[in-house]
Order: sequence, then C-alpha cells, then structure tokens
Amino acid sequence: MKEDVVNMIAPLMLRPITRWPFYAFLGGAMFCLLASSTCHLLSCHSERLSYIMLRFDYAGIAALIATSFYPPVYYSFMCNPFFCNLYLGFITILGIGTILVSLLPVFQKPEYRKIRASLFFGMGMSGVAPIFHKLILFRNRPEALYTTGYEVLMGVFYGIGALIYATRIPERWMPGKFDIAGHSHQLFHVLVVAGAYTHYCAGLVYLRWRDLEGC
Repeated sequence: MKEDVVNMIAPLMLRPITRWPFYAFLGGAMFCLLASSTCHLLSCHSERLSYIMLRFDYAGIAALIATSFYPPVYYSFMCNPFFCNLYLGFITILGIGTILVSLLPVFQKPEYRKIRASLFFGMGMSGVAPIFHKLILFRNRPEALYTTGYEVLMGVFYGIGALIYATRIPERWMPGKFDIAGHSHQLFHVLVVAGAYTHYCAGLVYLRWRDLEGC
C-alpha cells in the first residue's frame, strides 16, 4: 500500500517518466484473466464455442507473458535505447507470433503442437538475457536486486503453476475428491495471479527508481 501511495504522489512532485510500459503490463494481465474467465464461462456451450474459447485463452496467456517484459526492459534500459528497442522488439514480435499461432486454425493441427509449445517456452526464456544484462549494468544498485528478486519469484509461481497443471496434482492422487474445489486448474490460476502480483510489485520499484533518479 505504501508503494502504491508513493507511485501516485511522485508524479505530482517530480517530472515523471512515461507509464505506458507499466500500463501495457496491467492491460496484458487483465486481458489474460478476462480471456480465461470468458473461456471457463462459455466453453461448456458447445464444442465449436469451446474450441474458440480455448484459442482465446491461449492468446491471453501469450499477451500476459509478452507484456510482462515491457516494464523491466523499458525501465532497465531506458537510458540505452539500442538495447531497449532490441529487447522490446524481440519480445513483441515473438508475442504477436505466438498469439497468431494460438488463434489461426491452421496451426491447431497435431503436427504443429511442438511449434506452439516452443513459442511459449521461448517467450518465457527470452527474459533471461535482459535480466542478466540488467544485473551486469546495475550490479551496485539495490533496485536491480529487488526487482530481480520479484521477477524470480514470479517465475517460480508461474513454473509451479504450470507443473501442477501439467501433472494434474492433487486430483491424480485422489480421484473425485477435488472435483469442486482444490483441483490443479484452480491452483494454477491462483499461482498465475500471485505471479502477476509479484510482477506488479516489481513495476512499482522500477517506477519509484526512475521517477526519482531518471537516467
């Protein structure tokens, strides 16, 4: 709460930096959760609508992953336009490609399954380079360590969520006991929200850092 208040007051006292990367992340997170909620609400209508909603859900996940890179990349390299544009351009192109692959029917065939999985995996792993680059540039800055800690925690939440979802834990151990509450898909969504929140906290640190010091 204190960081939220500081983030609101700082622009009134100083010349603030641009907020669009932070808002892009918030928009991506809200779109992901909206797509997931819509999918769960309407997918039971018919087989055709279920197919469409699942594609929409995958597109939301891709949007969340892509926009999650905008705040750390922009605010870390805002004083280094070349690397800022390089990293942002790469993740944007990869994100658009993943969304198109998720939506276009031609890519839903079984033979493209590895391509779809590789794109999602590639999006997640593409964040390693800018994070290490940030730590090298700002190794003496506490903000770099704080934000990296949040980003690692976010990755842990997302990774555990994906693992639970893929392994169908805990319902695989006690079939029928978690049909209403406590099953893997619900735990997955809880962990996704937790991951998005930790990234939001990292974004507040970036904003406070750059608002107070700029380049």
